[in-house]
This record gives sequence, structure tokens and C-alpha cells, in this order.
Amino acid sequence: MRKLVYHVATTLDNYIAHEDGSIGGFAAFGEGAHVIDYLESLKGYDTVVMGKATYEFGYQFGLQPGQPAYPHMRHYIFSKTLNFETSLDPKVEIVDKDELKVIQRLKEENGTDIYLCGGGAFAGFLADHDLIDELRIKLYPIILGRGIRLFGSSTRTLDLSLLSSKVYQTGAMLIKYQVNHK
Repeated sequence: MRKLVYHVATTLDNYIAHEDGSIGGFAAFGEGAHVIDYLESLKGYDTVVMGKATYEFGYQFGLQPGQPAYPHMRHYIFSKTLNFETSLDPKVEIVDKDELKVIQRLKEENGTDIYLCGGGAFAGFLADHDLIDELRIKLYPIILGRGIRLFGSSTRTLDLSLLSSKVYQTGAMLIKYQVNHK
């Protein structure tokens, strides 16, 4: 069975973005070995799942509506309101119902681990339903004070086991945890 991996950057105070979804506080960490490692790690995924806001975040970086953000991955965008006026790339699918069943089906398919990209609310929803198997936290030594929380409004307790950690010269850390399902 494939693992669903929440691979995300966060601050020391547990935020993945500012309240408006912008990531300006992370700008100081736009270069370095941690970025190279992240880009290399993306090659290990063949499927990405994300919510509407995370997908649309890519527009400011040139992503065209209906196109894959990561060309080598199949995309599942979870949204009840997203609609593309242009044609949808075959690698992009909008999921507007049976979200939990879709995630479970993806996990049961053959392939690599599944990349859960951004989206604190979506990650919280999946954590609440015991569907996240691993956390890959890129921890940046900054404090935003407020913003979008790592797991949205979820208050679910997760039992974690440390798999590995790596410290970069920038002060950023990559921490990998296994989620121990009960």
C-alpha cells in the first residue's frame, strides 16, 4: 500500500503561510541545499493531492488553469467549486465528492508514495480521518505569529515516530516522521 506523505514547509510557530495564503515570510529560504533536496524528492512521487487554494497558488508562478503543477505527477485537486473554462490536462482530475474513498483508492493503487501538497485545512481533514502516513516537515527558523496552521483547525492527536532529521546551513531542518496508526 502506498503512503500518503504530507510534505510541507512550516515555521517554528506551526504556520505554512500567512493568513492570506502568501508565503513572503519564507522568502529568505528560497535558495540552498534544502531547496535542492526538496526538488530532488519530488521525483519520488507519481501522484499529488491538494485542495483548490493550493492548486490556485501556482497561478502566480505561471501555472495555467487545468494544467499539472508537477508535470510528471497525476494531480487530484479536491474542491467542490473549482471549474476550468479551458480544457483539463489528462493528468489533472477534480475530486468533488467521495474524498475519503478517492484517497483510500489512491493508496491501494500501485505506484510511489503520494504527495500531499500544502493546505493546512485539507491536511487536518485527512489527519482527522487517519489517512496521513508520513510527515516530511521542512522546519524554517522563522515565526509568523499567525497564519494558516499546519493542520488547519484539526485538534487530532497524532502518534509519531522519528524517521530522520537533517539540519541545513540556513538553519532550516527536514524532519521525517512516521504516523503510527492505532
